[in-house]
Amino acid sequence: MSDTRPAPVDVIRSATERTGTTGGLARALDKVFPRHASFLWGEIALYCFVVLLASGTYLALFFDASQAPTTYDGPYGPLQGVEVSHAYASVMRLSFEVRAGLVIRQIHHWAALLFVASIVLHMMRVFFTGAFRKPREINWVLGCTLLLLGLAMGFTGYSLPDDSLSGTGLRIADSVVLSIPVAGEWVSSLLFGGSWPSTIIVSRLFPIHVFVLPLALLGLIGGHLALVWRQKHTQFDGPGRTEDNVVGERVWPGFAMKSIGMLSLTAGTLAALGGFAQINPIWLYGPYDPAASSADAQPDWYIGWLEGALRLMPPLEIRAFGYTVPNPFFPGVLLPGLMFGALYGVPWIERRFTQDHRVHHLLDRPRDAPVRTAIGVAALSVVGVLLLAGAQDVIADTLSVPLATVRRLLQIGLLLVPAASGWFTFRLARSLARRDDPSVVEIRRGDSGGYAERPEASSR
Repeated sequence: MSDTRPAPVDVIRSATERTGTTGGLARALDKVFPRHASFLWGEIALYCFVVLLASGTYLALFFDASQAPTTYDGPYGPLQGVEVSHAYASVMRLSFEVRAGLVIRQIHHWAALLFVASIVLHMMRVFFTGAFRKPREINWVLGCTLLLLGLAMGFTGYSLPDDSLSGTGLRIADSVVLSIPVAGEWVSSLLFGGSWPSTIIVSRLFPIHVFVLPLALLGLIGGHLALVWRQKHTQFDGPGRTEDNVVGERVWPGFAMKSIGMLSLTAGTLAALGGFAQINPIWLYGPYDPAASSADAQPDWYIGWLEGALRLMPPLEIRAFGYTVPNPFFPGVLLPGLMFGALYGVPWIERRFTQDHRVHHLLDRPRDAPVRTAIGVAALSVVGVLLLAGAQDVIADTLSVPLATVRRLLQIGLLLVPAASGWFTFRLARSLARRDDPSVVEIRRGDSGGYAERPEASSR
């Protein structure tokens, strides 16, 4: 018996004929996207954002953004009768009393971690392959802004429960803001509503986290995808691939079906993490107390490098023109400003030194641009050392090494590791590029003591 069900393509064609969108939709469905595993990081970031919106909407229905005091009377025994804020009590109620509240909370938190991680990996792919070059400079700027907003969205969400860990992070953030010369006190008053400890910061962060940042991210993601669609996707060099074409699979049905599968896989992975991997157990941290700080307190990974910079900074202050530039300003404001400033300027910095003004649709392999690759690895090693420094107390306790020793080693590593990793990466990339270049000849000494060229050796 033959199957008479309509094919997916026939269903689409039938719908477009009845809605008068045949031409535009057909052109869209015929668009070709290249195949490569590294292109999936951007998709994973998008699908994590979808999960964040869905889970965050559910959580917002039960969250109370008030820091007014109340007495906890929920089912968690160790905290019964303890004075907490309404915000903390509502998160405790989400975790222990609302059906599926804890698993949704943990899915949301894991999605936030993976969202920022996939943006970082996506930007690494773009940087190391040269996909930021003309005509994609604007998309690179949008990507950098997405990363900044992702960090802001993660930090504001992490700060909402008003537990001991998030309160400590907010106190550090307030200290960094206050270190800004001239404007620090004004900015702190605007954000925190007065001197620390603030009693309105959660109510101010809540609309920013729930409305302002998601809407900004939606707009930027839409603009980013529109530019990718308009400019066509980059691709690696290969048989039949040129600067003027794209070799891969069409949007419908192949690419669309794979994207739906990736969305399902991402959501399933986050659901499994939310169900089986505990994260942010605020009942163990307790409510925020300005006079106390959690032992071995660590922020989420995407903020850990900033805390590491604060911990490694030597005791330095500058006094000039009647103003004092406090110590936290240098690692907490100046360093991130320089790093993101350089990140935003990557397309123009490279163009300035390479004098390359051509349009690029074919990607480089990292080995084909050894200087760029070496600089990228050196920059990542800086962030890696700072990330370790954010956990220096945990490292010292785990290894039974004095904290001062760990700090000193990390300070030395911050100076040596980037230079060493950059130099090694440059040599490795240049060596691999030379090996792949058939025009490079190898000089070998023969058995008779003489020297001879062996062109074939370079292609082995």
